[in-house]
Amino acid sequence: MEKEFYLGIDVGSVSTNLVLLNSQRELVYRDYLRTMGQPIRVVQEGLKALKGRMGEINIAGAGTTGSGRKLAGIMIGADVVKNEITTHAVAALDTNPAVSTILEIGGQDSKIIILRDGIVSDFAMNTVCAAGTGSFLDRQAERLQIPIEEFGDLALKSKNEVRVAGRCAVFAESDMIHKQQLGHRIEDIVYGLCQALVRNYLNNLGKGKAIKPTVLFQGGVAANRGIREAFRRELGMEIEVPPHYDVMGSIGVALIAKETAKRMGRTGFRGLDISKCQFGVRPIECKGCANMCEIIEIVKDGTGIACWGDRCGKWSNRIGK
Repeated sequence: MEKEFYLGIDVGSVSTNLVLLNSQRELVYRDYLRTMGQPIRVVQEGLKALKGRMGEINIAGAGTTGSGRKLAGIMIGADVVKNEITTHAVAALDTNPAVSTILEIGGQDSKIIILRDGIVSDFAMNTVCAAGTGSFLDRQAERLQIPIEEFGDLALKSKNEVRVAGRCAVFAESDMIHKQQLGHRIEDIVYGLCQALVRNYLNNLGKGKAIKPTVLFQGGVAANRGIREAFRRELGMEIEVPPHYDVMGSIGVALIAKETAKRMGRTGFRGLDISKCQFGVRPIECKGCANMCEIIEIVKDGTGIACWGDRCGKWSNRIGK
C-alpha cells in the first residue's frame, strides 16, 4: 500500500486544480473545481473531497501555484509556493525532457515558455487581452450555439479557410458576424476563429522568440483539436499534448514539493482537516511610515496566521500557526 503522497494545488481565477502524486511521481488523484472568486472556500472543499475519496493518507509534501498561490500556501502550510512559469516547466520536463517550447492557454490567461537544455531561458504571459485565451472561444461558441466540447471537431471539418480578425475579441466577434452574413459555412468560420486565436497568441507572446521542437501544448484549451491543428499549421511542426495537459501546474508544484520536503526532512502541511477550520482575510492599514501599506492578514479560527502587502517585512515576517 502506498505510504506517501504529494499534493499540488493550482488556484487560478477560473479554476482550482488539486492533484496527488505517489512516491513514484505517478498521478493518483485529480480534482477540478470552479474558483468562482472564492479561493478559500474552494480550496477547503477540494481538501474535503480529497479526504472523502482517499481517506486518511500521509501527505509528505504540499505546494501551491497559480494566481492564488500565496493565500492557498498559507492556508495549507505549503512546503513550496511557486509561480506558474516554474511549475509548468517542471511538469513539462518530467513528461518529456526534450521539450524546448511550452504553449499554455487557460481560461483567462496564456503563456509561452522557452526552454534550452532543461532551463527556462525566456517566457511571456498574457493576462489582459481575452483574444488569446479560452474565454474567447467560449464566448464565440456560445454565440454560435455550439457546445465548446464540439468546437474543435467542427473546426477540423473546414474545407475553405476564412480569415477572421483576431487582434481583439470585440473585433473578432464583429468580423465573425460579417462572415456569417456573407454566407460562409459555419465550420469554416469556426476554424477561422481557431486560426485567429493562434495568430493572436503568436503575435503577442511568441514574437521575437525562437519556437523550436519539441513543443508541448498545455492548459485546458489543449483539448481543442482545432486549436492544435491551427498551431501545427502555423508553426510547421508537430504539437505534443501531455496526458494531463490541463493540470500541469498542479503536477509541477507537487513534484517540487516532493523534492523540497525530502530535502527538509519534514513537511509543513497542516493536514486535510483544515477544511473544517474557519479562514478569512482582513485588511490592516499600517501607519508605521509614509508608505501607509495596506496589509492583508490571513485569519484562521479568529487568529491571524500570516500577513502580506508590506514593503519592509514588518508584517509579512510574522508567521503564526
